[in-house]
Amino acid sequence: MSPPVLIAGPTASGKSQLALRLAEALQPFGGARIINADSMQVYRELRVVTARPTVADEARAPHRLYGVLPVGEVCSAGRWRDMALAEVAAAQRDGVVPIVVGGTGMYLRVLTRGLSPVPAIPADVRTEARARIRDLGVAAFRTELMTRDAASVAAMRPEDSQRLVRAWEVLEATGVPLHEWQRRDAGADSLGPSLRLVVLPDRASVSAAIDARAHRMVEEGVYDEVAALDSLALSDELPATRAVGVREVRAWVRGEATEEEAVAAMQTATRQYAKRQFTWFRNQAADWRACGVGGMVTDPQYPESLFAEIFPFIREFLLTQPPAAD
Repeated sequence: MSPPVLIAGPTASGKSQLALRLAEALQPFGGARIINADSMQVYRELRVVTARPTVADEARAPHRLYGVLPVGEVCSAGRWRDMALAEVAAAQRDGVVPIVVGGTGMYLRVLTRGLSPVPAIPADVRTEARARIRDLGVAAFRTELMTRDAASVAAMRPEDSQRLVRAWEVLEATGVPLHEWQRRDAGADSLGPSLRLVVLPDRASVSAAIDARAHRMVEEGVYDEVAALDSLALSDELPATRAVGVREVRAWVRGEATEEEAVAAMQTATRQYAKRQFTWFRNQAADWRACGVGGMVTDPQYPESLFAEIFPFIREFLLTQPPAAD
């Protein structure tokens, strides 16, 4: 049974290309299957704006949990964990290496540490939380919550109403801040032995890659993709509507911003997201093996140099794991 390989890292760090290159290199060893750990790449209608693997990339190796849910659904960390564990188990039964890759820290946390044991939230508290954010607006609600639970709020995107509401209701119902509950991991690491890698290239290089990618998204049809999403008139509380880049391109779609303004805003939002990811991985994945440290994503040779750095270590890890017990 092949132990899984986990590859994490900020957006535009080259982790998806590393996973793909690794999957191809493992063909002589039985093959591999790439499993998505990005909370927005699970949504079917958001290929371009979430920088999901292209159709051509998906043809090079089996991919799982990409575009598997409609944008009208909610993919919680717990729901994703169940799906991911099922895909890991299926890959292992088939004799291929599961490669879990993504940049959503919470997904990777619940996969490797289990779900935090937060008690059930009473229905009246949930109702009150949703009414409060609706009456105050997201910005004012966030400001109010910051006075009570600054640590939890600091780890969230300013517009992430779903997580803000979650932090408020947990604090209100239990008297304990959400970030404190999250430290009390269930300890249910269902993966068993696994190799955990975090890609940490040069931050300035990642910013440059983000800027270039935003222009490619325009060429690949991000305007039409977000226009189609906008036509669905979804609730702003749904996670898919808060994917990085959606709000910025929507302003362009609605005539509230020019193409140039929308692209610049998308670049800024994505760089801010990458900054939070860098911080999260340095703090929460300190025991993962860092790779590509200081590398230049914008260097055409970067993907291959990143692969050359890590593949011998991965191969040794996979070949030296003891067989699974019956």
